[in-house]
Amino acid sequence: MTKLDSKSVLTSGVMKMPVVGLGTWQSTPEEIDTALNAAIDAGYRHIDTAFVYQNESAIGTTLKKLLDSGKITREELFIVTKLPGTGNRREDVELFLKKSLEALQLDYVDLYLVHSPVGMVNKGFDQLFPMGEKGEILFDMNTDLLELWKGMEAQVDAGRAKSIGISNFNQNQVKRILDSCRIPPANLQVELHIYLQQKEFVSFCKQNGVTVCAYSPFGSPGQKAFFEKRGIPTEGIRLLFPLEDPVVKEIAEKHNKQPSQVLLRYMIEYGVAVIPKSTNPDRIKQNFDVFDFELTKEEFEKISALDRGEDGRMFGGRGSRGFMNQLSSHPEYAFPK
Repeated sequence: MTKLDSKSVLTSGVMKMPVVGLGTWQSTPEEIDTALNAAIDAGYRHIDTAFVYQNESAIGTTLKKLLDSGKITREELFIVTKLPGTGNRREDVELFLKKSLEALQLDYVDLYLVHSPVGMVNKGFDQLFPMGEKGEILFDMNTDLLELWKGMEAQVDAGRAKSIGISNFNQNQVKRILDSCRIPPANLQVELHIYLQQKEFVSFCKQNGVTVCAYSPFGSPGQKAFFEKRGIPTEGIRLLFPLEDPVVKEIAEKHNKQPSQVLLRYMIEYGVAVIPKSTNPDRIKQNFDVFDFELTKEEFEKISALDRGEDGRMFGGRGSRGFMNQLSSHPEYAFPK
C-alpha cells in the first residue's frame, strides 16, 4: 500500500525525521543505556526526550559513548527534546535549551518542541510542576504563544536547534503560529493512536507543511504511574488498550506479527512518525521491525474505522478531572473541555 523502509523520513524545511523513533518518556536514567544501545543496534536513529522526562543526562552519557566509539556519527542521529511549560516565555527558551544541550552533551538538537501551550510559573529548573500551598499548579496565565515562538525561532538562528515545532497544540493554535511566524513549525507531536486518529487535524498539518509525530501509539497504560510518582492527582484519567483490540489482533495473526507492530505500521502508513517507548531490548527491536509487511486496503480501512474521536483521548479532553482539570483552567489549554 505505502512503500516504506527503515530509512524513510518525514520532511519539512531542512528537517528529515525518521518515521520510527525511540520514545523515552518514563524511561529511568538506569534503563537508558541498555535501551539506547539496543535501539541503535536495531537501526533507530530518531531519539525523543524532553526536559521534564529527567533523563536527558543519562541519554547524553550514552550518546557520548556511542559517538566517541565511532559506532555512529552525530549527523546520522535525529535528537528531539522539548521546552517545559515552566519555560513558556520568550526570554526563558534559551536558558532551558542550553540546559538540555548541556545534559545531552550536544551542540544542537535536530528538533526542539514547545512541550505544551500551557505555561507555568518558573520557579527554577528543578520545579517541573510548581505547586502552591494548597497543592494547586502555579500557572502563568499570561502565556503568549506568538512571543514564545519568537524565542524558539531565535534558537534556530543561534544554531542550537536545526528545526523547531510544537507539541500538544490544537489546530487553532497551530494556525496562529503559522499565520505570524518567520520560521514555520516543522513538526507537531500529539497523542495519536487507533482510537484518537485526529484525521482533520492531521490533514490540516500536512496541507500546511507541518509533519506529525504520534506519541502513545499503543495507548499509555503507564501515564497513571508517571503522575503518581510525581505526586500529581490521577483522578479521572482515561485508560484504553489498543494492543488488545480484536481487529488489531486478527490482522496481526494474518501477517504473523505482533499487535504492536500492526499499530505502528498503520500509523506510518497513515503518514505520521511514531515514537514507541520501551526499555526492553527485544521489544525495542520488535517495534522497529515494521518494514517487511504492508496492510491491505481492507485492513487499513478496518483500523481507520476504530477511531473514537474525542472519546479516544487519554491525555486531557472532555470529562477530565484532577490534574487535567487544573490544566483546563489555563487560557491556552488545547483540548475540548
